[in-house]
Amino acid sequence: MVAVTEPAVDGRATEAVLRALAKALGLRRGCVELASGQSSRTKVVRILDAPADLDDRWAELLGAGP
Repeated sequence: MVAVTEPAVDGRATEAVLRALAKALGLRRGCVELASGQSSRTKVVRILDAPADLDDRWAELLGAGP
């Protein structure tokens, strides 16, 4: 789950989520895009040009460690 303080107005919360996720994974913001859920609390994101160690980054982010 990603929580942000931006209001859900004019896509500001969605953009904040995408920025936060990119930062947490050590990616450029342009590598993280919304796949679906623009007006939903549940979002699906797509990672573009995923680095080879993306699985390790996810594991570390989720507390599973590499």
